[in-house]
Amino acid sequence: MLETLVNRLPKGRDRGIALTVGGMAALLAGSKGLAATMFAGGLSDLEQAWRAAHPGFHGDLKARWAEAVSFYEATHRDPTNRVLHVAGIPLILGGAVGLLLAPSYSPPWWVSAGAFGTGWALNIVGHAVFEKNRPAFADDPLSFLAGPVWDLGQVKGLVRRKAPAMAA
Repeated sequence: MLETLVNRLPKGRDRGIALTVGGMAALLAGSKGLAATMFAGGLSDLEQAWRAAHPGFHGDLKARWAEAVSFYEATHRDPTNRVLHVAGIPLILGGAVGLLLAPSYSPPWWVSAGAFGTGWALNIVGHAVFEKNRPAFADDPLSFLAGPVWDLGQVKGLVRRKAPAMAA
């Protein structure tokens, strides 16, 4: 039934978003294989849609990465949204790892589910309330990688700026 529903959507950004979000929901439902399949299909559709929307892009992986990081930064300008992401993204990543590795519905799995859901809630609040835009992955699937890398860079920069003050 799910396959029939998904196949009714034409390939592209909307189907990519539906598959990606559906994959995350399947992970929270304990269906790891289905989650991985849906998530991978969603990312593939989103990347194809990104390339269709950027026909002039002919760069290599390094140039594509630069585009993704630049886009991510442009869609994360609000300071409160950035703070929510710095807290939310590690919760999402840690939660996803736990959901994949722990036996479904075991105590560690439930903790991971809570972390995963809390992380997404923080990010959604950041976009809906403060940034007033949708999550970056809806327009650029590499944001799933660029986001954590960019946020880590923000934290490292903050630590570097604070370090001299602490030493004094």
